Amino acid sequence: MNTAKTILFFLILIIHNLVYGQSQSTNSEKDKIQLSDWKSLQKDEFTIKYPSNWDLDESGRMGTSFYLFSQLSDKDDIFRENINLVIQDLKGYDLTLDEYVEISEKQIKSLFYNVQVSLNDRIREGTTEYQKVIYSGEKGTLHLKFEQCYWVIGDKAFVLTLTCEENEFDNYQSIGESIFDTFEIK
Repeated sequence: MNTAKTILFFLILIIHNLVYGQSQSTNSEKDKIQLSDWKSLQKDEFTIKYPSNWDLDESGRMGTSFYLFSQLSDKDDIFRENINLVIQDLKGYDLTLDEYVEISEKQIKSLFYNVQVSLNDRIREGTTEYQKVIYSGEKGTLHLKFEQCYWVIGDKAFVLTLTCEENEFDNYQSIGESIFDTFEIK
């Protein structure tokens, strides 16, 4: 098993979140959106719904299936909180969810300073299980907080990530989890 490629991929993904999470558009995220007003993204492998005032990016950059970007809260806000999905091909690696989580934990600790893991739980819903991890860390001048869910299904890993400035996490966690709750793997 070549974990170096997996680690490199995860490193690139997090750096990409740091770079592309910054933008210059403005709007208030604090506006509550009715679920009936949400848009839907349907692909062969998954579906997800998201607020109509979030921007969808399906460019595939950095190996993502999509990015969902929030609007900036005001003219001084420079970071767009976001959700992204990465689907990793695990053919030939034969990784279990436990092994994938272990690799991810090591990667997180190697990528950020002052890493604080506040949640690391296995969730079971019917016959499906996934790992939910919430952690914060520093990278340069950025203080970020993440919520991630990992699924390993067959020979694929699905990683759904909410990325926020640490001081904004509490403002975005509820909407982020509402988006996460609509995510379905086909």
